Amino acid sequence: MLAGCASIKVEVGGSEKFDKRLKEVVLGTFDVSYGMDMGFNQAINEAADCLKDVKFVQEKKIIGKFYEEIAQDTGKVVFGVDDTLKAMEMGSLEKMILFEDIEVMRFELQMPDKEDTRIKYLNETQQKNPKHFQDPETGAQLEIKDQQTLSDWLLMYYGKFGIKIELVTDQSSESFQFVKGFGGIGGFLRYKLELDDIIGDAAGQYDDFDPEEDFI
Repeated sequence: MLAGCASIKVEVGGSEKFDKRLKEVVLGTFDVSYGMDMGFNQAINEAADCLKDVKFVQEKKIIGKFYEEIAQDTGKVVFGVDDTLKAMEMGSLEKMILFEDIEVMRFELQMPDKEDTRIKYLNETQQKNPKHFQDPETGAQLEIKDQQTLSDWLLMYYGKFGIKIELVTDQSSESFQFVKGFGGIGGFLRYKLELDDIIGDAAGQYDDFDPEEDFI
């Protein structure tokens, strides 16, 4: 986009010296009242609708590729919280698709009288079930050492796993199906991987979703 408080933005856009490759990707021309950072922020706000359209195009493209891989049964996609995060821990995940408002929390739980911790990923329904916060052997209450949304944790640490993250909404038909049908999380693998090969993270500590506890 081109933005400014004077006519120079129009003159630049129409100039023969303006690189043709840039002309092809200009989304629009916008008037702003300020310069520097304030003007930049105003330009972003003015161009919100254009930028939103660009995001939807990219969103539909990447989810379409995800569905195509599934249809072709390539074995190079994964979905669901458990399988996607296990693939990430194994180093086999290349790019993750993540619903920006995914309703899953990451809990770090301390075992009673032990230094061992257990990581659990729980949706809203599971968080209401006391069994997820108890030692399965003794029934003792586990101490919550840390908790945060899964999306926040991933956006903070995904770099250490060498993956890319594509955030998606549920506003297009493709992304809505992804959220409702695939749990709002999935991704592309670096190589074909059988689901039986996904055996857990380094500590083997993943909490499987109970099929009786709806994800969405």
